[in-house]
Parts: sequence; structure tokens; C-alpha cells
Amino acid sequence: MAQVLLITGSLIFGTLGSIHLFYTFFTHKFDPRDIEVKYAMENTSPRLTQETTIWHGLIGFNASHSIGAILIALFFIPLAIMHNEIIQSSLWFSTLPAGIGICYLILAVKYWFKIPAIGISLATLCFLAAAVAYNT
Repeated sequence: MAQVLLITGSLIFGTLGSIHLFYTFFTHKFDPRDIEVKYAMENTSPRLTQETTIWHGLIGFNASHSIGAILIALFFIPLAIMHNEIIQSSLWFSTLPAGIGICYLILAVKYWFKIPAIGISLATLCFLAAAVAYNT
């Protein structure tokens, strides 16, 4: 059961990350509703450096965020399928997904919106239940 829960949570993360990556590069869903704000973002650099713009930073941060969520799935699904005994024998590998899920959930509740918060909540519940099942 722990294996199924870990794979399910990982699939949710991978799906959310893939959708987010698609939205980042192939839609205008992350564009501001006010076109003047987008123009300002495209023409303003952060104080940190003039080598990029706020807009390019936003795209890059969204893409790297997506890749992080996808990486959870690409790491834990094969590990759970082909080497489940490693997870079973390791407190680190059995609890790491729950820790990651909790971190993403805090971000989702504080900074994002309802749909990712719901998906991340479900995945995190799967990860927490898997951690308990692996360690009891």
C-alpha cells in the first residue's frame, strides 16, 4: 500500500508540474490581465542585475518550479517500482516526499490559488500516509 501511495502522490506532482510547464511556455495563462503591467515587467530589471527582466525572471522561475515538481515524479516513481526495498529500509527516502509535499503545500496556501493547493494537499496526504506505512 505504501508503494501505491508514493506513486500516486508522485503522479500528482508530475502531472501538476507538467501542466504548469505547458502553461508557462505555450499559453498566456501567466500573463497579467493588465497588458501595461506585462510591458513594465518586460522592460524592468531587478535591482540584483540588469542582465534579465522581471518578465524573463518570472518565466524562468515558473519553468524551474515546474521542473522541480516533475523531478519528484521522475525520481520517486521508478524508485518505488524498481527499488521499493530502498525506500522501505530508509527513513530518509520514506519521509522525504512528505517533507517536500509539506513545503509545496505551505507555498500553495500562502502564495498560489485553490487548484494547485488541492492537488498538492492530495499528494501530500499520499506521501504522509506512505511514510507512516513504510515506517510502521
